[in-house]
Amino acid sequence: MTGGPLDLTALLVGFARTLRHAGVDAGPDRVQTMVRAVDALGDVSEQSLYWAGRQTLCGELDDLAIYDAAFAAYFGGRRPGRGTPLNPAATLPSVAAPYTAGPPAEGTETDEEPQVLGLSASTVEILRRRDFALLTSRERDEMRRLLALLGPEPAPRRSRRRRSAKGGEVDATRTVRGALRHAGEPTRLARRRRTDRPRRLVLLVDVSGSMSPYADALLRFSHAAVRRRPTRTEVFTLGTRLTRITRALRHRDADAALHAASVAIPDWHGGTRLADAVKAFLDRWGQRGTARGAIVVVFSDGWERGDPAALAAQTHRLARLAYRLIWVNPHRGKAGFAPLAGGMAAALPHLDEFVAGHTIEALDELVRTIAK
Repeated sequence: MTGGPLDLTALLVGFARTLRHAGVDAGPDRVQTMVRAVDALGDVSEQSLYWAGRQTLCGELDDLAIYDAAFAAYFGGRRPGRGTPLNPAATLPSVAAPYTAGPPAEGTETDEEPQVLGLSASTVEILRRRDFALLTSRERDEMRRLLALLGPEPAPRRSRRRRSAKGGEVDATRTVRGALRHAGEPTRLARRRRTDRPRRLVLLVDVSGSMSPYADALLRFSHAAVRRRPTRTEVFTLGTRLTRITRALRHRDADAALHAASVAIPDWHGGTRLADAVKAFLDRWGQRGTARGAIVVVFSDGWERGDPAALAAQTHRLARLAYRLIWVNPHRGKAGFAPLAGGMAAALPHLDEFVAGHTIEALDELVRTIAK
């Protein structure tokens, strides 16, 4: 594949990573096959990229709908038809450093100018780094499509239960039972091993007034998490009170889910009493099992109207119950940030991870942090 100012291979790898986050098994082998397919086609257009990726990255029928959505979100185009030739420069926005198809072979005369690939990848990359609070209405629509692909997948936990397996420790009970069926002679050793179970994910989203520029994006991220693991994900909002919105976010359509959640939240864009809300979660839900061994993610800027010492005590209590406690602050990734807010400074010593959450790129990094 000819090189150019735009690294096309890195572009395809990034697209495959988006597919993996959306649930498609686009592993390294399939990515290499796609790169070779694009190279063999010799036509770097939206149509060729679409069909090359569809034929190489999708392994099941259910992958096709996810692939179409991911392609539209990542490249900013629509699903191209088979018989309609496309002009990439016309159908997709141009980039600052376009990729050219390369010079013609020696001895070949042509009056045509080199075709320019106008992929919107640079536009998408810029959008991935844009602060949610600074997005235009058009950029917000694109942002929502990208957020729908970010389904966090917590690392599994080792279960105490054991199941029969080909390898592992000797299962004495099953071995003896098998021997009794053969006049007491042991014919084979039965074995068992511990199984893995998905770990619970708990999201606590601050919906106070100071978090209003980021609340929509964070709730859409929460919706993607619930859709990914409906039975192993819980979502609560924090403000002047605690509200469980897991049931509302189970709606398939994101807009309908957020509307149902907004109806259920009585303190939307209100004040902040983080310590009281976290205490309510621990007393009613967390202590009874919801937070035990779970990955707990708190989305908040740390502004606390009450005593920061009370928030520190409740955060310490939550950290002791959870497998990992991650705090996502939208201001964490901004230049000159320091955790000076009273609540943030009080909670910081009890956290396992303190990460940013103001851009799609930051939330993509959060997905990888959750999967550790």
